[in-house]
Amino acid sequence: MTDAIRPLIAGNWKMNGLKESIGEFSQMMSGQGDLWRKADLMICPPATLVMTLAVVAVGSKIQIGAQDCHAKASGAHTGDLSAEMFADLGASAIIVGHSERRADHGETDAVVRQKAQAAWRAGLVAIVCIGETQAQRDAGQTLDVCGAQLAGSLPDGATSTSVVVAYEPVWAIGTGLTPTAKDIEQVHAFIRENLIQRFKGEGSKMRILYGGSVKPSNATELMAVPNVNGALVGGASLKATDFLAIAAGCP
Repeated sequence: MTDAIRPLIAGNWKMNGLKESIGEFSQMMSGQGDLWRKADLMICPPATLVMTLAVVAVGSKIQIGAQDCHAKASGAHTGDLSAEMFADLGASAIIVGHSERRADHGETDAVVRQKAQAAWRAGLVAIVCIGETQAQRDAGQTLDVCGAQLAGSLPDGATSTSVVVAYEPVWAIGTGLTPTAKDIEQVHAFIRENLIQRFKGEGSKMRILYGGSVKPSNATELMAVPNVNGALVGGASLKATDFLAIAAGCP
């Protein structure tokens, strides 16, 4: 992990969580201790809980994010939610381009770019996800795929305070499979080089998270990989003990 870059441990609850989940979140707040000295902590609950958790989190060190947004600020888009709406609820960031959105909803790089710009428009950080499928990995296309997604999904003018990049190999999400530290190092080094080439000094400061079957048992090893500046955690973020243990893995 790059010493100069403050890590971020972000939990993506996906389509999980009811009102009773407030108790689990409260345990995260009460159990975080001085982990905030090591890393920024964030939970991205389903839209139904964003405002509730944002209110509960007032005065704590845990930020609240959203999982998706519409590209427009308002309008005739039944069922959609804008970045401005999430900002109004107390969110500080929005995940865009998660592989599940790309696969389940056919989101293209162009759509992801528009959503990242929407997050900025609302004053929020865009957590932009990229990653290859198993078939693409087997075909030796990992770097080509990630490079193309970075080029297409990141808007011009990205800065280290407006964007976080999350590398999530699709085949490792929720499967229990994790790339080797060497594999992750290679991809994160490629991403860093790509960001520096395009965004110069800002690219050297952008946070690059790893995501994909991150858990307490592998967090310390993952966080020690060069250019890994934190994690985007899925299932393990649903339990306070697991989420906090992962955060404790930061150097």
